[in-house]
Amino acid sequence: MLTNVMYVTIYVTDQDRALDFYTEKLGLEKRLDFPGPDGRFLTVGAPGGGFEFILWSHPASAGQPVEPGATPGPVILESDDLRADFKVLRDRGVTFDLPEPEDYPFGVRIEAVDPDGNRISLRQRGGGSRNDA
Repeated sequence: MLTNVMYVTIYVTDQDRALDFYTEKLGLEKRLDFPGPDGRFLTVGAPGGGFEFILWSHPASAGQPVEPGATPGPVILESDDLRADFKVLRDRGVTFDLPEPEDYPFGVRIEAVDPDGNRISLRQRGGGSRNDA
């Protein structure tokens, strides 16, 4: 039987630029980085997380990101305090599709975009109705 998600591929045009974005801006950590027969095998993951994202070199628009707001991004990252994390990520230069995270029936959400236009959904479970004055 299948037991775990091992890797999810994110197509990027520049692996070094993507590595900088996913580690320095989003706060993930580099896990693997070695040359392989089909190209550089580069992965990142959340500290303490169980699976990794492969940052795979590919021509522009290989992952064909959808228009903002249409559907969640192919990558969904969870936060314990999305509003606080949003401020840190915004200060690091992460681009978002809205000026602030929004409440929805199951929590809080916002969409970010990596340097290749891949959409990244950021979510916080529960606490959907929060009124900060």
